[in-house]
Amino acid sequence: MTRIKLIYQWLDDRLGISSTIMPIIQHPVPPNLTWWYVLGSATLVAFVMQVVTGVALAFTYVPAPSDAYESLEFITQRAVLGNIVRGIHYWGSSAMVVLMFLHMASAYLMAAYKYPRELTWVSGVFLLVLTLAMAFTGQLLRWNQDAYWAIVLVAAQVSRVPLIGHWLTQLVVAGQTVGGATLTRFYATHVFLIPALTFGLIGIHLYMMTRHGVSEPPKTSGPVDPATYKQRYHEKLSREGVPFWPDFAWKDVVFALFAGSIVLLLAIVFGAPELGERADPTLIQAHPKPDWYFLWLYALAALIPPELEIVMTLGMGVVGFLLVILPFIAPFGERRASRRPWAIAVVGFATLAIGVLLWEGFRASWSPALHARLPKEVTVKLQGSALQGGNIFQQKGCMNCHIVAGAGGLRGPELSDVGHRLSREQLTWRILYGAHNMPAYGTTLQPEELNALLDFLGIQHGTKTTKGH
Repeated sequence: MTRIKLIYQWLDDRLGISSTIMPIIQHPVPPNLTWWYVLGSATLVAFVMQVVTGVALAFTYVPAPSDAYESLEFITQRAVLGNIVRGIHYWGSSAMVVLMFLHMASAYLMAAYKYPRELTWVSGVFLLVLTLAMAFTGQLLRWNQDAYWAIVLVAAQVSRVPLIGHWLTQLVVAGQTVGGATLTRFYATHVFLIPALTFGLIGIHLYMMTRHGVSEPPKTSGPVDPATYKQRYHEKLSREGVPFWPDFAWKDVVFALFAGSIVLLLAIVFGAPELGERADPTLIQAHPKPDWYFLWLYALAALIPPELEIVMTLGMGVVGFLLVILPFIAPFGERRASRRPWAIAVVGFATLAIGVLLWEGFRASWSPALHARLPKEVTVKLQGSALQGGNIFQQKGCMNCHIVAGAGGLRGPELSDVGHRLSREQLTWRILYGAHNMPAYGTTLQPEELNALLDFLGIQHGTKTTKGH
């Protein structure tokens, strides 16, 4: 024990621990802080967990289109503890997103963005953006079908932004087409740029917290008045304040251990997510689906009319802008959520909307049915060219999105009676040039395949089995 004390004294003399670091750790905080105040430190622990597991994965991961997928297969299936490390990284990402959302929601409900903590809130908003960006870019590094076509879809969305759409597309794709430069850009962004920015913003966030103090629970605080708030806050701290360590920090430690244990348990029990099919740009029938925390956006984009997608894209920017300017348009006034019903309504509506969209995304009745097959009552009647067309209809994935005789997906219109509704010329145009969510097949079908497909569709004179399709 004496030797440890001597070592500490030596380090203290060189590093100034007792004079610089300890005052920060032991800075006074308001008494009776609730468990909601542990969410920020838990998010920080989740980020550190991501950095540690990310470094471990980076030792083996190869950021090249020809090897990225195989390197992840090796990590998952053959590397020592590779599946668990990937699992911790995956579930840790989910934990970080959830904790960040809860932290921002609680800070908003408690009006912790008001004077003098405006910049603390702004730095938190940018940390939320970086958290989502880190989660998104990490998903793309799997370089499977979901990752490849997610990049294509994002590039298509940002290309619609007025004035800067073309520049944003070049920024996302890193060139004219999705390829090696794209993967390298996302790898550098995910591994170097985003963590560096996050560390910097965390430093600013913590500095602002120590400078202005932790916001007291709204129940013990009256309305914020910039003229008197600081004096009243510091007087209260001098009378009732307790040191952060150890009086409150034990809650941070307990909750961080709890959250970390849940992530580790999920990694051991469920492991890393399936990689799926490797990226193949020639398979245009791919239907990318993001990780669950972006599934609500996927559902929203799929459920709204295509012409409103640009509104959704710009709407995300408007929401971010409103979050940034919030503390400057409402810097003082009441902090209690019970006296700010509109704040409760905003958080409640956002949570309900995201929850409903997540449910729709998981249920995905409008998503392609990837294993659909033509019913026997349809195939048994086919002969010659129509039989060949039926086989092509299945091979090209048309069944994934279209119902025929009660089987198939709901993404596109039902084709059970298409022979009645559309002429051969109209069918030819739709197949060759596409429509709405349907891709164009003009460059992938041979003339004889097109004629066979038209023969098959032309004899579909059945009865529709769904409404509105």
